[in-house]
Amino acid sequence: MFFKIHRGTQEIGGSCVEICTTNTRILLDLGMPLVERDGTEFNFNQYKNLSIKELVQNGVLPDIEGLYKNAEQLRVDGLLISHAHQDHYGLLNFIHPDVRCFLSEATHKIINIGNIFTIQNICVYNPTYFEREKTFQIGDISVTPFWNDHSAFDAHSFLIEAEGERLFYTGDFRGHGRKAGAFKWFTHNSPQNVDYLLMEGTNIGKGDMGSKTELEIQVELELIFKQSSKINLVYTSGQNIDRLVSIFNACLRTSKILVVDVYIAYVLKELAEYAKIPFPSKNYNIRVIYPHKLTGELLGRGEKDIVYQFVEYKISKEEITSKFDKIVMVVRPSMKIDLDHIPDIDGGNLIYSMWEGYKNKPTTQRFINYLTARSFSVYYIHTSGHADTKALRQMVDAIKPKCIVPIHTFHGNIYKQMFNYPVLELKDGESIHVGQM
Repeated sequence: MFFKIHRGTQEIGGSCVEICTTNTRILLDLGMPLVERDGTEFNFNQYKNLSIKELVQNGVLPDIEGLYKNAEQLRVDGLLISHAHQDHYGLLNFIHPDVRCFLSEATHKIINIGNIFTIQNICVYNPTYFEREKTFQIGDISVTPFWNDHSAFDAHSFLIEAEGERLFYTGDFRGHGRKAGAFKWFTHNSPQNVDYLLMEGTNIGKGDMGSKTELEIQVELELIFKQSSKINLVYTSGQNIDRLVSIFNACLRTSKILVVDVYIAYVLKELAEYAKIPFPSKNYNIRVIYPHKLTGELLGRGEKDIVYQFVEYKISKEEITSKFDKIVMVVRPSMKIDLDHIPDIDGGNLIYSMWEGYKNKPTTQRFINYLTARSFSVYYIHTSGHADTKALRQMVDAIKPKCIVPIHTFHGNIYKQMFNYPVLELKDGESIHVGQM
């Protein structure tokens, strides 16, 4: 068995790993890059008019023969998607429609939700759903998915077995989220005799400080929500289910009303099929606001059924104004026009609950400046979606691999200092024969 990391040995994002035997060839993830080769922020818009051949030549698409729509002959037997973050699935649109795509049903649903609410329009042409801990075959390669604690809903890692050799790909994981129990279970039930552990290291290079748990995040939110006579606005990702549950629980414990827009309402309702998640219904005190921009876009695309299914739980701007001290509302920059029409909320709290690096984006900065001009107090309450040093060491000690390979990191050179196991630093495109360690 051979493996090759097409992208990710020296950067975060754009993840793609190729694994092949004499008879079978598969890929693990096909992600959109987050950075250019020179380290600047990646923007696909500057490449959108290029052909597949030109995208390969420019290093946007991995150079993988027999994968893309222009292929004369398919040479890839399957593509595995670990989770629904674009740096792991964002290039799916370019693959040949006959390539089998293996992913969880919930991951497919999240991708489809993104198609409804954004212009990404990413198609999974030939899906096959896997289930956690249930081994399946792609040719002569055995794959066993393991459930991960991560900020993406229903994320997985993969054990790959073929020709008497074993490789483990962590995907993205952590041990301090609301599924920390899943990570603890894994450390007691992890695969053994693994030749190569391809382990993400997003947080390597940031010191040994541990990460806050989601329960600690919830407690911090409660303390702020307890402040009287203030509205609380939370700027967070609409797909970070762990965080949304923390916000909801904090609302329960402080007698607040959680207000989400129609997008988040739809995400929660759809994913509640797979886990116990609160969503706008008679069982949960969650109300729905219809932002001007988003609602207009949805109706313009003919998505009336999505818009109107939450009308029973709609909250008007007038009701928000009258109950502002009872309201916790999830917001984003596009909702500025709606906040303009909600008087008497000046002096409230804004909780920024995403990666701090996003605050440097001009759109985000303008939104925060807009609210500070309205005398809002700004708080930063967040925890990483990725493993801290403790969890990384627990992963390694549980699997006891013969060799660790850095991936999804800018600091692969630090692995040797952190772990008492052999480390193989690769460059993108290097092919490794697993059996010739």
